[in-house]
Amino acid sequence: MATMVRLTKEILPIVKEVYSRKNSAQANRTREYQAAVKIQSWYRALRARAYLRYIIDCSNVIQKRYRGFQGRKEFRVFLKNEVFVMKLNRYNLLATRIQKVWRGFYVRKYIFNYYSFKRYLSSLLIKNETIRETLAAYKEQQQTERMQAEAKAQRENKEAWLRKHHHLVSTAVVPGIYNSPYLPFETEVEADLRNTKPFDHVKKPDGKPKYNPTATRYDLTTPKPPSLPPIAKKPQGPFRQAEEVRQQRYRPFNPSLRVETSYTAVDEAREAMKQQEWVDRVIDTPFKPFTHRHRNYEPLHHTQTTYGHIPYGTAYFREEHSNKFISTQPMKTLVPPIPIFDKLNATYSQGEV
Repeated sequence: MATMVRLTKEILPIVKEVYSRKNSAQANRTREYQAAVKIQSWYRALRARAYLRYIIDCSNVIQKRYRGFQGRKEFRVFLKNEVFVMKLNRYNLLATRIQKVWRGFYVRKYIFNYYSFKRYLSSLLIKNETIRETLAAYKEQQQTERMQAEAKAQRENKEAWLRKHHHLVSTAVVPGIYNSPYLPFETEVEADLRNTKPFDHVKKPDGKPKYNPTATRYDLTTPKPPSLPPIAKKPQGPFRQAEEVRQQRYRPFNPSLRVETSYTAVDEAREAMKQQEWVDRVIDTPFKPFTHRHRNYEPLHHTQTTYGHIPYGTAYFREEHSNKFISTQPMKTLVPPIPIFDKLNATYSQGEV
């Protein structure tokens, strides 16, 4: 009993201490939690920064290696192009030198040869002299022909004037105006008038058919007079005017459609349509429905093999096992090849590899 009382007295301080420590711990719980969160956040940030730094270093190494590889690759291509351009320039320079030497030799020997040029100049002088003589003769001939034409025109004009004024010639009774009685002899104009034949005053027929108002028919090729001759007096009775009668008489022929159309126009049109259809169609064999075809059945390629139907793309192909198919010839393309594409990369040009 005494022990229990002693223990009870000793337990009360312990309980109070426990409660006091619990209360103090509860009071410090939030501060300790925030401190733990701060420590954890700092530690995690430290680890994240270290890992990020490690990733950055690794990515730098990868980028450095890759950029170095790409740079070396591009440099090799650039160096190859530069070497190619240098060789091309060198070849062009050598070709230019060869052309320069050959052209100089050719020009000195064949074009600017002194002796051949001297012979050419001498022959040119002879040819020019010949051309000058020919031109001089041609000029003299042209002047002679022009003078003859002018003299002929003057003679014709003088003759026409003399024939037109022949009535001014002198007669046995009345002297002409060009025959002065005070001169001992007649003038030149008087002599020319006397020796010139005058114009013939008889009118020649013009050859045109005269208008005949009583004609019943006129030829279509005959020129029509512009109008009928004037009528002194209109005939008595219900008659039309002469111009209206003439227009009706010369009215152009106006056939009907039946007369203009050919009798065999329909047959000709059908024949033309048949010919055009024969030209336009692609195949001459007429199309027949599948139910009325008279030909044997043509089996497919995959049904003629020994092993039956082979699915496409699973085991065999025509190129690999050509002995299993009927035709051993390679498959033909739809269009012929283009020759210019076969010459690609066969030659070189400036700045290309």
